[in-house]
Amino acid sequence: MSAKDIYDLAPLGSIIRYSDGTPRPPERFKKKLAAWENTNNGGRLVRKTAERTLGNHTTPASFTLHQGDFGSAGVVVLRAFKTFSIASPHTFLVVEPPKPGSIRIFDRQGDEAELVHLADHRAAAEAWLASHRHPNAVLDEVMVDESSNIAGGRAA
Repeated sequence: MSAKDIYDLAPLGSIIRYSDGTPRPPERFKKKLAAWENTNNGGRLVRKTAERTLGNHTTPASFTLHQGDFGSAGVVVLRAFKTFSIASPHTFLVVEPPKPGSIRIFDRQGDEAELVHLADHRAAAEAWLASHRHPNAVLDEVMVDESSNIAGGRAA
């Protein structure tokens, strides 16, 4: 799939893989492998941002993947994100759309909202919210038709 397809069709909360098409280097080449993993990886789709114009500069539409949290002893020190323009040359694949009935937790209302957690059901979402500080959080249930738009990484 193209980046534009991901932006248009993939529901927030989907697990997305991306690739630049180059073959994976052998494990013994640590630096080459690290560079390859920077352009061939995956994450959870947490935000879609519409095209913006500020003055005479236009920023194309984009989407952001959450690649992981880093820390220790249950304390997150760093959250890793990667943002792609819809003009990105990478190839994308929807590995897993969010399950119907799961609950997305957004940090706020509106177009600028970012997915902060995906819970299996409403009770789990409310329990997660009770232990995390998101005073403006919005709960959104994943509907059946959202996940059916994507079948095996392709538009259905």
